[in-house]
Amino acid sequence: MLHPPRQVAYFVPDIAAAARAHHDAFGSGPFFLIEHIALSRSEHRGMPRTLDHSSAYGQWGDVMVEFVQQHNPDRSAYHDMFPHGGGGQGLHHIALFVDNLAAAVERHAAAGRPLAQWCETQSGTAFAFVDARAQLGHMIELYEPSDQLTGFYAMIEAAAQGWDRRDPVRRIG
Repeated sequence: MLHPPRQVAYFVPDIAAAARAHHDAFGSGPFFLIEHIALSRSEHRGMPRTLDHSSAYGQWGDVMVEFVQQHNPDRSAYHDMFPHGGGGQGLHHIALFVDNLAAAVERHAAAGRPLAQWCETQSGTAFAFVDARAQLGHMIELYEPSDQLTGFYAMIEAAAQGWDRRDPVRRIG
């Protein structure tokens, strides 16, 4: 069973600049930057691929907004939409919590949205990108709502509560 969208994510060349621009335009944030997110596993279209990426996470109303950049030129779900060296940026994915990640990936594949990327963080969180470009024009990120992940979402949301709008971009991790 799919749950409501939890996040809207954009691929950008500079996550800090994008977070500041989004904050200036919409009052979103504060944004928490995690640079060079450590992965224990990364497969793109069934092949092992290195994925060196950084993300900025902030609250935008009821939804988390993420800005992500990829540092290496390897193939990835990000580069499927925005080829390395092409200078492209824009909406990359929406993220959904699912009850069972493997089963959700299979359901999406059966509906014409094939698995583009499977990753696992060193802390044990698995996530997958399914390619919904033919139907929606973007990827969908799927992950199971573990205590660690929901705690991170809660921390981002809590930081926005009563926030004084100062220090909109913060490095963590």
